[in-house]
Amino acid sequence: MLRIGAVSYLNTKPLIHTLADQLGSRGKLTLDLPSRLAADLATGKLDVALIPSVEYFRGDGYSIVSDAAIGCRGPVWSVRLLSRVPIPEIKTLALDEGSRTSAAMTQVLLWEMHGLRPATVPMAIDQTPEDVDADAILLIGDRAMHTPPGVYHEIWDLGDRWCRWTELPFVFAMWVAREGVDTTGLAAILESSRDSGLANLESIAAIDAGSHGLTKEDLYRYFAENLNFRLGPGEQLALDTFRARASSIGLAPKPTVPSA
Repeated sequence: MLRIGAVSYLNTKPLIHTLADQLGSRGKLTLDLPSRLAADLATGKLDVALIPSVEYFRGDGYSIVSDAAIGCRGPVWSVRLLSRVPIPEIKTLALDEGSRTSAAMTQVLLWEMHGLRPATVPMAIDQTPEDVDADAILLIGDRAMHTPPGVYHEIWDLGDRWCRWTELPFVFAMWVAREGVDTTGLAAILESSRDSGLANLESIAAIDAGSHGLTKEDLYRYFAENLNFRLGPGEQLALDTFRARASSIGLAPKPTVPSA
């Protein structure tokens, strides 16, 4: 039985809408934070996982197993940088414990747009921005969708910033398998579950909105307008671009050059 891990945030709901049922006895689905999924895949506790794209770059022998993914082509809403000072004055950056890809993207954008390499500090899942002594805070996932109280000089939607700066989409996470795992037939299951979710966004929003402090209309728009769930040619180019830019400042391994 395949051990499969998916992200526990709202943005994953359309991808896993019918996944447990479609897997049946083929696999067991568990939910966790992106950073923990990446760690469990690396240590062999999971066989396949929806992991941060930057962890795919860092992995050894990893392969993408499906064109189902989580990305954006503009504002994403659930990945935000909250700055207490003017952006060019950021010296310390608190990184959401759940983040890997967004942490790297934030640092790439601060470097390329402002020449900044701020010192980073962790922010635990049970901490609030008020608990953290930093010039700026990266928030991801469900809690980023509700801007916490505080006096901020500027707030960035990082999906919007990336897409405007690079003129490319962005890929936050995709389904990845460890080397040697038999994934025969799994792509079709993952894509079928994704397609089922996209066909039922209204019902998913109606079920999950209230418990997350959202209206069902807001959550539907988040799924339908802020997120992109397909890994197409533009997204592949965006992945290559992100890897090159992250590796240029030491946040990912440099792409391997095939031997002649």
